Amino acid sequence: MIKKKFTKLIGLSFEDFISYRKSGVIIAQDARLIPLLKTGDEAALTSIFLTAVRLIKEYRDSIFKELKISRGGTPHFFTEVVFKDVDERSRIDGLIIVVSKGVIKDATVFEMKNKNNSVDKDQVNQYIGLCKKLGVNSMATVSNEFVSDSSQSPVNAKPPKNFSLFHFSWTYLMTKGQLLLFKNEANIQDEDQVELMREVLHYFDNPASGVNGYHMMKPGWKETIEKINNRIPLKVSDTCVEEAVTSWHQEEKDMGLLLSRKLGVFVKSTSRSKESIKEDIRRIVKDQELHGNLSIKNSVSDIKLRVDFEVKTVSMFVKVMPPLDKGTKARITWIAKQLESAQNKNNDAFSAIENDLLIEANVKHAREHIRVPISNLDTLHEDVNGREIQAFNIVLLSKFGAGFGSNKKFIVLIEKMILGYYAGIVQYLTNWNRPAPKL
Repeated sequence: MIKKKFTKLIGLSFEDFISYRKSGVIIAQDARLIPLLKTGDEAALTSIFLTAVRLIKEYRDSIFKELKISRGGTPHFFTEVVFKDVDERSRIDGLIIVVSKGVIKDATVFEMKNKNNSVDKDQVNQYIGLCKKLGVNSMATVSNEFVSDSSQSPVNAKPPKNFSLFHFSWTYLMTKGQLLLFKNEANIQDEDQVELMREVLHYFDNPASGVNGYHMMKPGWKETIEKINNRIPLKVSDTCVEEAVTSWHQEEKDMGLLLSRKLGVFVKSTSRSKESIKEDIRRIVKDQELHGNLSIKNSVSDIKLRVDFEVKTVSMFVKVMPPLDKGTKARITWIAKQLESAQNKNNDAFSAIENDLLIEANVKHAREHIRVPISNLDTLHEDVNGREIQAFNIVLLSKFGAGFGSNKKFIVLIEKMILGYYAGIVQYLTNWNRPAPKL
């Protein structure tokens, strides 16, 4: 029986760690794939997630890389951890330790939430304090809340210098697993681990597990729209405006993850910071609009997003480069053929959005783009009037009407819109590439 008092985790020999567990100084449950816990319990979700990280190599590599956990030793995974000699009142939901040459060299603490439970600022600060006592410099929170980047937090916690605070949404962790099942350079190699990943994702995908996608904008979204409708001036200090902005940022992230799962490649949404939140608050107060961006590998261009609160519309567009070695008329003919090809390849998807499609010509030296409905494309040459077209924007503009101000309906409409836009148009567009010079 070990007699010395436990003080720090990092630097502790693994043999002593085991002895402390046996004596009850450290209480820790081994993470299990099939925990003896109620379905939907946070502890069950934590146990299954950590076991998936332990058993599936490619999933573990992906998670460890993002958390900057050392991969030079042997990892061990625990749930419901209490360090009695340090703080017997605090129970850690999850813990990963990395043992190298018999000593604990690295560790990350997990604070997990499921269902509609939000990450709590005071609780995060409490666990950060515990981590510092343990010598641990890394913590991750997991909930159904979205952030634009894992280095950000849904709460305004203030970690000390040289301490890393991460956050993942459950949807993001699911998406990372689903991407590994596609046939690409990062897929899971071992067939048994493939089946294991499928089973874990099947559990996560069931609403009873406590995993929810982003399905409702915050109350400030609706309140902001009502103020705009009633001509009530917005202020940058309005809580509702900040909630509207953060709701949009979370939905943008959710759209990126939705496309990722459909395409098998990770779709990047706009990276956000505290300053960009302030910028968007000023934008919505001044211009009553918000912007976004989805970046898809090998796509014709990023998908640009624009939300207009005043007229309750959402627009999406991609930029297409025409043959710059041809004249204006030939460039218009070239883009018309691309659109015709998209219609021929997927007529149902194209027809579903055809009435909302617009073509913008980016004309050299013009103050504004020249925009025409797709049905009037043949008039574009006349409108351009001989000037040079540098690029085309293929725009999908949808009027959401009353659905724009609904915290639930807005998400349903915009996610249907992005899938329809990609299916009917974006996946078939290509840029012109300048040919190699000839001898």
